[in-house]
Amino acid sequence: MKKITRGFAKIIYNILSFFDRWLITPITKLILRITDFFKKNSKTVERLLNKKSTLLVISLLLAFCTFLIIDNKSNVTIDQYAEVLYKQKVIPTYNEELYVVEGLPKTVDITLIGQKRHIFLAKQTPSNGVTVDLTGLKPGNHKVTLKYSQKLKSVDYRLDPSTVTVTIYEKVSQTRTLTYDILHKDSLDSKLYIKSVELNRSNVIIKGAEYKLKKVATVKALVDVNNLSNPKAGKIELKDVPLVAYDNNGEVVDVEIVPSTVDATLTVTSPSKKVNINVVPKGELAFGKAIKSITPNITSVTVYGDEKAISNIQSIDVPIDVKGLENDKTYNITLTKPNGITEISDKTISIKVALDVSVSKEFSDIHIETENLNEKYIVQAMNREDSSVTVVVKGSKGIVDNVSSANIKAYIDLENYGVGEHEVEVKVKGDDLKLSYTSKTKKVKVRITEK
Repeated sequence: MKKITRGFAKIIYNILSFFDRWLITPITKLILRITDFFKKNSKTVERLLNKKSTLLVISLLLAFCTFLIIDNKSNVTIDQYAEVLYKQKVIPTYNEELYVVEGLPKTVDITLIGQKRHIFLAKQTPSNGVTVDLTGLKPGNHKVTLKYSQKLKSVDYRLDPSTVTVTIYEKVSQTRTLTYDILHKDSLDSKLYIKSVELNRSNVIIKGAEYKLKKVATVKALVDVNNLSNPKAGKIELKDVPLVAYDNNGEVVDVEIVPSTVDATLTVTSPSKKVNINVVPKGELAFGKAIKSITPNITSVTVYGDEKAISNIQSIDVPIDVKGLENDKTYNITLTKPNGITEISDKTISIKVALDVSVSKEFSDIHIETENLNEKYIVQAMNREDSSVTVVVKGSKGIVDNVSSANIKAYIDLENYGVGEHEVEVKVKGDDLKLSYTSKTKKVKVRITEK
């Protein structure tokens, strides 16, 4: 224990001796010399200190020394700062006419580390940006280093990423037929219709790596209706329509397209047609009731849309549910646009249905017609009773009294029937939809033979 204590005391003694020899003694001697100097030259020093110029010089020296001390300390401990410059463009150097480069990021992040004022200066100082030199590299995979040129050396720069692996391909080209797609059709005035689109060229050149060109199924000009300014019926010119390449799945293929845009001429029309409203009652009325009248507030509408769709429309059916109806009723119906129709002049219709007491009347010897029989066949009734039926017509007396056999049609639907004997359901319809038509004979027997 005594040995340990002696050893520890010896270490303390050596440390104190070191400080005494190299720190305390030299400083004490320096202070004594300065004191002796001032004692011997007290009058001279006093005269110097009484001069304003001397005090000014001393103050400046002390201020400068203080600034250096504080600045050096703050450089090390206080003013270290980092700032990130996001998405800085990468500028590659290579022969773009001969090669395609993949794997190179379009942007990188740069972290600036240093004092705030130096970082501020670095951000204001022009630079060549982030560059990578691929000159002389052949097709294949290469690991390359990104560089950031900045003249300010007091700031540390770090790139993320700083190195990347790129793949270089030989650039090839092909000619492709150009088509188009119309975007945002729904934003066009519903009374207008784009009849045709003409592009100022029919072919374009696509360039890129060979494996990518093989993926390209089509190149399309994207005609955006939102880019039309106040569209009206007539010819509309659209400039700088972008081109995009797609694969068989409709995914975009990243290739160079020459040219990158085209001009388009749109032919905009406003096809329209006036058609009748046809109210169709659905369901059976309450027992003993019949429809006396159906009165819509409008009897026709104007439809707009595709020319072909308009030409195929003769009327618009408006179904109303009369199942179990016992009293007069007014229906407010929203009109449904048929396929190919973009606009109807009236959106809704009001229909008044008036009821009456139901009466019935029979019409005999209504000839049975055929529908949808294949042209290579002929059909015959198995016997005379199968060639005609008696039809019972029910409805309001004033309407029933005006019905004749010419207003009634009985028929059988022979679609999907072939050669042979068949028992087929009889269907009946009439000109006036306010009436109900029922055949007393439900089915008839027919024979189908080849011509």
